[in-house]
Amino acid sequence: MKKSTLFIMCSFVLLAYSNVFGQDEQRTKTFDLINLERHQFKFDLLSPGLSYELGLFKNQSVSTSLGLGLATYQEGYAYGLAMNNRYRYYHNFNRRIDKGKNVSGNSGNYIAAAQAIFFSQVRIKTNIEGPSDFNLGFYGMVYGIQRTYPKGFNFNVELGAGYYRGDGIPSGYGPLFGLNFGWVATNRKSRKPTFE
Repeated sequence: MKKSTLFIMCSFVLLAYSNVFGQDEQRTKTFDLINLERHQFKFDLLSPGLSYELGLFKNQSVSTSLGLGLATYQEGYAYGLAMNNRYRYYHNFNRRIDKGKNVSGNSGNYIAAAQAIFFSQVRIKTNIEGPSDFNLGFYGMVYGIQRTYPKGFNFNVELGAGYYRGDGIPSGYGPLFGLNFGWVATNRKSRKPTFE
């Protein structure tokens, strides 16, 4: 199965999930971004890099980031420059609002179709046997938690699993773990939830 087909299939699964288990329709309209930020740009400090998240619908977004990352699967590990792409479905905005918790800065929990590319050009360390110029791609699903605080500080934790496809090296399955701490450089919506 081609890697792009797998990524597209994961995205459709997320869309179907969101339609079946969508949030309360009395609070939000389908194309209205009441709680989700339209644009969110972040500097990642823990694994130095940059992130951008674009709000698409009331609780769905796409994001991309460029920074240091670790790939690990049955063939070994690779650590270096990585590009991460996500199609996120936030599932708990309404529950957080009901409890009086912050949702600005896309503070919520999400399920995401995930893609990552680990580049050979800026690899720091690896124990995978093969040519020195191999690339490695990840395609799978992750569960994540993101929180943004009043001064703009942000943390994001992800855990998932998927298929690692090697370019010049063997492919295989393995986990994906991400931890980022950073600062959101864009303005955020009011911390007070909005209802219609």
